[in-house]
Order: sequence, then structure tokens, then C-alpha cells
Amino acid sequence: QLQLVESGGGLVQPGGSLRLSCAASGFTLDYYVIGWFRQAPGKEREGISCLGTGDSNLYYADSVKGRFTISRDNGKNTVYLQMNSLKPEDTGVYHCAADHVTRSASSRLGVQAMCVRGASDAWGQGTLVTVSS
Repeated sequence: QLQLVESGGGLVQPGGSLRLSCAASGFTLDYYVIGWFRQAPGKEREGISCLGTGDSNLYYADSVKGRFTISRDNGKNTVYLQMNSLKPEDTGVYHCAADHVTRSASSRLGVQAMCVRGASDAWGQGTLVTVSS
């Protein structure tokens, strides 16, 4: 059974930082395109960052570009999202998700496409991030 479990959310002041983690079990991330998605109150789900298998193809939504960094550690089967210079509008539930490369291409356009439409193979339950003073 494919499972993703997020952690690292919490309450942080504007301008602060958090690092989210997403641990995979039941499968290895080596052959999966991975991504982080945000569900803010009253808004549609937004794909904020996605990463191909070779780590060279990345996508960032304009809203987080320059502030957030996605990475993976295949040895630990874990995905990370480093979030800096946090803003109140970054508040929301953050989910990680993954698609096998047979479903989502690991090319630059394929990575972007997964961030736009969402993944199909695995989703985590989410971790809440609240940015407030």
C-alpha cells in the first residue's frame, strides 16, 4: 500500500521558516515524480512545487518562487519542502503527492503538468501551516 505521511507544520510568524517532511512507505520514491500541494481556506488546491526523478526538473508556483525549495532524499525515502520568508497567505494544509513516471513524465513539462492537475498514485493526509503574528 502506497502511503505518504507529512510532518513539520505548525504556527510561525510572518518572515519565519518551516521545513516540511513527507515520508513514503510501501514504495520507493526513486521512480516517482513528487510534489507539494496547498489547500488554503476558501481557495482551490494549488500545486506549489514539483520535482522530477532526476532532481533537475523542478516547478515552483509563482506565489512561492524564490522562497520555497523542494528536495528529496531517496536514501531516506523522504521529500522535503523548505519554506522561508513565510507570509500569512501561505497559510493552509500542505499535502505531498506522488505519481509513478509511467503516469507523470519526469520532464520539465511533465513535472509542471503534475503540479497543475495533481497526482493520482499517492497522497498524504496533510500538515497544517499557519502564518500569523
